[in-house]
Amino acid sequence: MNDAQLIEKTIAYVRTGLEKAEGGHDWFHIERVFRNTLRIAREESVDVLVVSLAALLHDIADAKFHGGDEELGPRKADEFLRSLKVPKATRKHVVNIIRNMSFRHSLGAEKKGFHSRELEVVQDADRLDAMGAVGIARAFSYGGHAGRKLYDPDISPNPAMDKAAYKNSKGPTINHFYEKLLLLKDRMHTPTGKKLAERRHQYMLDFLEEFFGEWNGES
Repeated sequence: MNDAQLIEKTIAYVRTGLEKAEGGHDWFHIERVFRNTLRIAREESVDVLVVSLAALLHDIADAKFHGGDEELGPRKADEFLRSLKVPKATRKHVVNIIRNMSFRHSLGAEKKGFHSRELEVVQDADRLDAMGAVGIARAFSYGGHAGRKLYDPDISPNPAMDKAAYKNSKGPTINHFYEKLLLLKDRMHTPTGKKLAERRHQYMLDFLEEFFGEWNGES
């Protein structure tokens, strides 16, 4: 099986697997991350097959929708790649990216461990999709899905959470901007990722200014 056929089969597998997923973590999220990945990879010296597979499979079983099980996603990806007889080195690299790419893994002690340039590329691509207009839409989509408040002036955001606190947080969606989304610009790895993040970051700042103006009856 050549690389193009492998990508085609992976796309079909993921589309089917995420058919009923929450709107911010569905196939269209995967498709956007895949596109971002290829865009960034054009400027980087990376294994394109590895980053493509990792981008496509990175949310095949997101822990927050599966009882917090952080190994289910890597395990499903590994089983799928084994079924297609993907070479061991490629398969292990892809699974390690999936296991280590989420934002929560950058918090506290979790920031140490597996690392590769391919991880940086896919991580930047995923983080870009959490920013800008799409990032705002995704944040409120998940907030509604999880039954979170839009905003509560009496609940202050905590941008210094460790992994456990972040994973268990149930704060208002607006707090999520300060606890994650506005932190992403300075955590991008690649030149392309950093450049694309600048505009999306500013868009979120503009949104928050308008939000609070309307909330307080000032605009």
